[in-house]
Amino acid sequence: MKQLTEQLARAIVRPRSRNTYKGSFGKILIIGGNAQYGGAAIMSASAAVYAGAGLVSVATDPVNRSALHARLPEAMILDASTSALETAIHQATVIVVGPGLGTDTTALKILKRVFAAVSQTQVLIIDGSAITLVATHHLAYPQAQLIWTPHQVEWQRLSGLALAAQTIEASQQAAAKIPGIIIAKSAQTHVFIGHEIYANTAGGPAMATGGSGDTLTGIIAAFAGQFHPLSQAVLAAVFVHSHVADIVAMNSYVALPTMVIRELPAYLKQLSVSAN
Repeated sequence: MKQLTEQLARAIVRPRSRNTYKGSFGKILIIGGNAQYGGAAIMSASAAVYAGAGLVSVATDPVNRSALHARLPEAMILDASTSALETAIHQATVIVVGPGLGTDTTALKILKRVFAAVSQTQVLIIDGSAITLVATHHLAYPQAQLIWTPHQVEWQRLSGLALAAQTIEASQQAAAKIPGIIIAKSAQTHVFIGHEIYANTAGGPAMATGGSGDTLTGIIAAFAGQFHPLSQAVLAAVFVHSHVADIVAMNSYVALPTMVIRELPAYLKQLSVSAN
């Protein structure tokens, strides 16, 4: 088993070339946020913006429009129930589906539309309630570069492993049957990439608050849009999220997602400078 460290993140987060523009750093589409859980999509989109994504759009319930524009004017917004969703999917390089999406029939229809529209060349991050929908309705896996971000209960639904049975060995065997990268979130997160297992060395109980997973998903999306290869970008994103939370926790009882998001640009700058 390998470990996620700052050294790995430093090797991925490089200084930006002067000859670039916003399109050089990924076109990210966040799909989620129903009328009840709009904050999840907003946090995911905020994390993507603050982690350096070039362009971020949010396909969501229209009720979230004012809140998104007030909290994150850098992001664009579209109604997930319209045909604009397919257009946005085709234009994106990285797609996130699930933060605050819900599990009702409307959410299921949106998820099926995403799976039908995505292509093999795109990165698709399946998060939150989208994982539950896949497991509950036995949906066929889409043809894309897949990244899964289940917490322990979601991993139980997706893998069939009861919580008590989620050993490293059992989870690795289950992950081998699912295409893509699996980020199994827990007190110590593990990432399964093919036959390799990575243990996160950062993070702590200050992160145990709603929205932490949505924040991680946004960081992964931003890194996937900016850095290569994809597997190393994902590993770096997992470490950076937890390490920045550790920095926040040095002076705070809880590392709220919004606090972690605000600290991202400064830490990424440190990594890029030290890379030189």
